[in-house]
Amino acid sequence: MRVKDSAIRPTAIAVQSPASVQSPASVSAEAGRARSGILLAALGVAAFSLTFPATAWALEGLGPWSLVSCRMLLGGLIAGGCLLALRVRAPARRHWSALCAVAGGTVVGFPLLTTLALQTSTTSHAAVVVGLLPLTTAAYSSVRNKTRHSRTFWGAAVAGAAVVIGFAVQQSGGSPTSSDLYLFAALLVCAAGYAEGGQLAREMPGWQVIAWALVLCLPVAAAGAAVALPAEPVRLTGHTVAGLLWLAAGSQFVGMWVWYRGMSAIGVARASQLQLAQPLLTLVWSVLLLGEHLTPAAPVAAVAVLVCIGVTQRARG
Repeated sequence: MRVKDSAIRPTAIAVQSPASVQSPASVSAEAGRARSGILLAALGVAAFSLTFPATAWALEGLGPWSLVSCRMLLGGLIAGGCLLALRVRAPARRHWSALCAVAGGTVVGFPLLTTLALQTSTTSHAAVVVGLLPLTTAAYSSVRNKTRHSRTFWGAAVAGAAVVIGFAVQQSGGSPTSSDLYLFAALLVCAAGYAEGGQLAREMPGWQVIAWALVLCLPVAAAGAAVALPAEPVRLTGHTVAGLLWLAAGSQFVGMWVWYRGMSAIGVARASQLQLAQPLLTLVWSVLLLGEHLTPAAPVAAVAVLVCIGVTQRARG
């Protein structure tokens, strides 16, 4: 009798490759990177929230063109000094187009357009721009990089923007001003600068992104200052000097430095949603520094915005 050896079929065992398995250490490092990115982006937002009050202070003694050119000039000198002291090499040729977008949007366009707007607009009305900026930045980044986000993400972003816009408009009396065209133009150019800079910060340190953008604008800034200062009245006061120094060093250099680092860590779209809190912070500074008055709606709006920020930070694209 022939006895067949029983054929044992090998059982297929699914083995995950090392590349597909994340160790606890790598997961912890990724979580730490996300927390650090959120903190840095939040510090950037805090610095930006002082931009409009500082601009209002600086406009007490400088004309708009003098202020913008001097702001760029001082920021460029600070940035250039840091680059020289640390012997940083010039960016690669492929980076210069993105740096031009950063310079045009965040160094020239947004400061100039908002400064012109703040000649006739209050800081609370100008905060409408900042309320819309997260949505515009996320949309620009999504179109540029062909990325998609969940409905929850976009729903919370739209809701937060609506709360901020409604609150800011209510604070300004609900009447549109002649400065709105400046504000909406500033919104568009700044969104492009933020998104391009956030992408570039993945390939080079965030402080170098804004530093090279500022240095790129030095010739324009020097020419602008040479023309504007003799043509516009200059009256240096404590407010004027403090506002100008904050705009040049705080908002334009240090603020952008930590902002771009934060965006490189958590992504442009998610970081941009933290800016939903910026108009409310600006209104707080407006009360403390400019003597403006807020309505009882402020705490309600603040809670609503913080809820929207929490949802967007947890939503997955």
